[in-house]
Amino acid sequence: MNNSWIERKKTNPIFVGDVGVGGDFPISIQSMTNTNTADVQATIGQIEDLQAAGADIVRVSVPDKDCAKAFKKIKNSVSLPLVADIHFDYKIALLVADSADCLRINPGNIGKANKVKEIIHAANDNNIPIRIGVNAGSLEKDLQKKYTEPNADALVESALRHVEILDRHNFTNFKLSLKASNIQMTVESYRKFSKLLDQPLHLGITESGSFRAGSVKSSIGLGMLLSEGIGDTIRVSLASDPVDEIKIGWDILKSLNLRSRGIRIVACPSCSRQNFNVIEVVNELETRFEGISEDLEVAIIGCYVNGPGESKAADVGLTGGPSNLLYVDGLPSKKVSNEKLIDTIEEQVKEQLEKRNTSNIIAKG
Repeated sequence: MNNSWIERKKTNPIFVGDVGVGGDFPISIQSMTNTNTADVQATIGQIEDLQAAGADIVRVSVPDKDCAKAFKKIKNSVSLPLVADIHFDYKIALLVADSADCLRINPGNIGKANKVKEIIHAANDNNIPIRIGVNAGSLEKDLQKKYTEPNADALVESALRHVEILDRHNFTNFKLSLKASNIQMTVESYRKFSKLLDQPLHLGITESGSFRAGSVKSSIGLGMLLSEGIGDTIRVSLASDPVDEIKIGWDILKSLNLRSRGIRIVACPSCSRQNFNVIEVVNELETRFEGISEDLEVAIIGCYVNGPGESKAADVGLTGGPSNLLYVDGLPSKKVSNEKLIDTIEEQVKEQLEKRNTSNIIAKG
């Protein structure tokens, strides 16, 4: 979905599997498995759940050799691009480079430049990108000493230090992240770095917290950056089911009209003027629409104050009143009793989607 008020910075595109990151490619949404990677079936199952929720890319932790072997089996069983998450032991990156779609390394704990050099050669030989992931919680010791505490300048210096290593080996197939749990530090880091390089940026507020608190923090931080045109792929880091990360990621992009997927429900917060239980209706419809990936807007408004205007602007709308009124394609359609609201909206949404599918088939034929 194009948005005239957000002008994205054009970065140098790379590919993670078949997903383009940067340039004119859509902003992709990522999550990370939290299963034991050595449990192949459990990890495959979670990746499939993430794919069903709308994930474009999934990251998998590979902490040891057993997990490296499991990673290869997992990769052969799924269709989504997989990023191998490597910390501390550079040799693990070498083991999975022939099967991963991207190698994520944290220079702060990988160690000496010669170890990073080996990873660069492995990535180059297998034609896969590297993500340099700089985190406020794991900066190099000399930078910790220099800055005394993490800040945006320290994150940027760390990132530039490791970009220089990549440049030294003529390796340009990379993206970067500069994450902190602090919103201000994260936003400032990305703003500074975005002005210095044209590589794709992976956005995230690291360790943002629980489902509710983390969703709020991520929405604020990522929303600020995305609205400024900064960012090519995002991960919402939550202490929650990874599927929630994908859902919130989509909600962020949909709210900014950067991408759209699934049924978008516009709903009033409800008040004493409501003529039906708005919250109950919206919650039930969200549950029923969970598996729909097609883009459609539904307005659920409890009274006539804003109801007609919102309903006319949606594909399917409902305005509460003495006689609840259903709108379809901006026009009044029929009156609906409270008892039939949910079923009627669901039926109308499915009918609209069927019409679209038929029209698309005819157009292609």
